[in-house]
Amino acid sequence: MNIVILAAGRGTRMRSELPKVLHPIGGLPMLGHVLNAALALKPESVVVVVGHGADEVRTTLAPLVNDSKIPIHWVSQNPQLGTGHAVAQGIDFLTAQTTLVLYGDVPLITPTTLSRLIRAGQASQGMALLTAQVADPTGYGRIVRESGNATGMIKAIIEEKDASPEIRSIGEINTGILLAPSSSLIRWLSTLENNNTQGEFYLTDIVEMAYKEGLAIASAQPDDLHEVLGVNSQFQRAQLERHYQLRLGQSLMDSGVRIIDPSRLDIRGTLLCDQDVSIDIDCIFEGAVTVESGATIGPYCVIRNSRIGSGTRIEAFSHIDGADIGPHATVGPYARLRPGTSLGEGAHVGNFVEIKNSQLGARSKANHLSYLGDATIGNRVNIGAGTITCNYDGAEKHRTIIEDDAFIGSDTQLVAPVTVGRSATLGAGTTLTHDAPADELTLSRSQQVTIKGYKRPHKKAH
Repeated sequence: MNIVILAAGRGTRMRSELPKVLHPIGGLPMLGHVLNAALALKPESVVVVVGHGADEVRTTLAPLVNDSKIPIHWVSQNPQLGTGHAVAQGIDFLTAQTTLVLYGDVPLITPTTLSRLIRAGQASQGMALLTAQVADPTGYGRIVRESGNATGMIKAIIEEKDASPEIRSIGEINTGILLAPSSSLIRWLSTLENNNTQGEFYLTDIVEMAYKEGLAIASAQPDDLHEVLGVNSQFQRAQLERHYQLRLGQSLMDSGVRIIDPSRLDIRGTLLCDQDVSIDIDCIFEGAVTVESGATIGPYCVIRNSRIGSGTRIEAFSHIDGADIGPHATVGPYARLRPGTSLGEGAHVGNFVEIKNSQLGARSKANHLSYLGDATIGNRVNIGAGTITCNYDGAEKHRTIIEDDAFIGSDTQLVAPVTVGRSATLGAGTTLTHDAPADELTLSRSQQVTIKGYKRPHKKAH
C-alpha cells in the first residue's frame, strides 16, 4: 500500500505566516501526527504533497522523516488546482496495489480507524471511503447513495457548493480519506475535469467514475468524529488541541494516574507515568517526560525532557528542564532545575533555588534562594540560603566540588574552581576563593566596626 498525504494548502483562515500543517497539536505539527499514523500502518512508501511553505515544511519534519525506515517522498503542487490535482503529483510513486489518501490538516486520525477502512476496501475488492454522520453537515461534501438510504451503494460525492437543496439535507459526509486501487486511481486522475464553481480538479469525482465502472465502493466510520475534523482556523486548532489533551489524559487515568482535572492538562510530547502518580491542575509536560510511581506534581509546573523518581514531590510553580530527579526528593515551590541537573534520593531543593549542570547528592538540601551551577555536591550536604556558585569568569565555566557532609553557611559565594572537603563547614557570609579543608571551619569576614555618634542624613526641608 502507498499513502499520499495532502499538505499543500496555505491556510489563509489561520491568519499566520506559518504553513497550516505546521501548526502544532500537543507540541507536534499537525502533519507530524498524520505522518505517525501513516507510518504505523507500515506502507511501502509515503508521498507528501507540499505547496505553500514547502521548504519550511520539509525542514521541520526532517527529524521524523530521517528516522523513518519507510521511504517518504516529497512532491510539490504548484499551482494548487484542487485535491485531484494534488494526488496526481505523486503518480510516479504509486507503485503498490492500493493507495490511501490522507490530509495533513486532519491531525487526530488514528491507525485503528485507518485499519478499519483498509479492511473494508479489501473485503469489497474495490474502493473504500471514510464517512461520518454529523448533525450539521454544512461545508462538507455529501455522500450520495443508491435509493437515498444509509445502506445503499455509494454512487457519488457532491461538494456543498455544487449541491442541490435536497443533497444538502444529507447528513452523511465525506471526510476526504479514501482507499482505491492504484491502477484505477491513476487512470481516473488523468480524466478529471474542473467543470465546477471553483475551477478545481476534485478527487471526489473519482467516486462517480468508480460507480459507473461497477466497482464496489465500501465505507467505514471513525470511532470518534474528532478524528476526521480538519483545521481551518486557530479556533478549530484549539478545539482539537483540547480534545487531544483529554484523550491523553483519559489514557493516563485509565492506567492509574490521578489527574485532578484532565481539562487543565497539556502534554506537548510524551508523558509516561507509573501507577499512583498525581498531577495537579495546569501542568505542562514537554518533550519526553517520565514520572515514576507515587510521585506528585503540584499545580502550575512546567516539566521538559526529565525523569521524576518514585515518591518525589514537585511543588507548585516549579520549572524542570533536562533534569534527572531521584526517588523521594522534594522540589519547589518556585524552583528551577536546568539541563544537566540530577538530584539524589531524598534531596531537597526549595523555593527560588536554581540549579544548572549540577549534581546534588542523596539527602542533600538547598532550601532557599540559591544558585548552584556547574557543581558536584555530595551526600548529606546543607546549602544555606543565599549561596551562590560563581562558576563563570566572563570567558569560561568552572566547577565547584562540595564533598559529603559539608555545611555551607548562608550568603556564601564559592568562586570556582574550588573544592570544599568532606565534613567541612563554611561560615555564613564567606567568599571562598581557595579550597576549604575537610573537617574544618573556614570563613572570610571583614572585622565588624561600630561608628559611635553616627547620624543618618535627612532630606532638607523645602
